[in-house]
Amino acid sequence: VQLQASGGGLVQAGGSLRLSCAASGRTFSNYHMAWFRQVPGKEREFVAIISRFGSTYYADSVKGRFAISRDNAKNTVYLQMNNLKPEDTAVYYCAADSSTRTTVALDSYDYWGQGTLVTVSS
Repeated sequence: VQLQASGGGLVQAGGSLRLSCAASGRTFSNYHMAWFRQVPGKEREFVAIISRFGSTYYADSVKGRFAISRDNAKNTVYLQMNNLKPEDTAVYYCAADSSTRTTVALDSYDYWGQGTLVTVSS
């Protein structure tokens, strides 16, 4: 699976952005899809996941502000980010996992997108 993330940019605190991740190469609907983020000098951290059945799970830091969704007809997963905070500034990566169960463990993910930078100014 090839993953192409897009939609990042510069936004003021309190604003919104929608990230997209387009997949190609294999059957998209077979994969759990997730978003992670990374700040330079820190470990990559889990943000949100949507299973191949449509169930979702979020990191506590984004719960109530971010929403993950998928469109299997378009082979795309989205991350709607609202009420953004400066601490949300990071490179955001989408990832695909073919495991039976969903997981937030990075090493479980088979494929990664190239990342898209989100910068939130105060």
